[in-house]
Amino acid sequence: MTLLNLLMLQAMGADNGMMMWIMLIAMFAIMYFFMIRPQNKKQKEINNFRKQLQINQSVVTAGGIHGIIKEINDNDIILEIDRNVRIRIDKNSIFADASDANATQAVK
Repeated sequence: MTLLNLLMLQAMGADNGMMMWIMLIAMFAIMYFFMIRPQNKKQKEINNFRKQLQINQSVVTAGGIHGIIKEINDNDIILEIDRNVRIRIDKNSIFADASDANATQAVK
């Protein structure tokens, strides 16, 4: 092999290596914008919702229990699920606002 052939092979190999790095960076950017960033945004919304919980607010737990908040502590909530039936649940298990679900049931 001549020196020219060796230089051409080395240049082609360097070009392929650079292309590999570009593809890896592009894959990470795609994963970030389509998977990681939306998940972080949704988690922030859930955390803000949990910070804004108020007494007498209708909520749904992660287990699907509908109830009304009667007491809020640092890490847990007293939830009234029926008349004179109260349960203590972890604040992190509050899933969503149930006002829409209650309004739909009232119409039926």
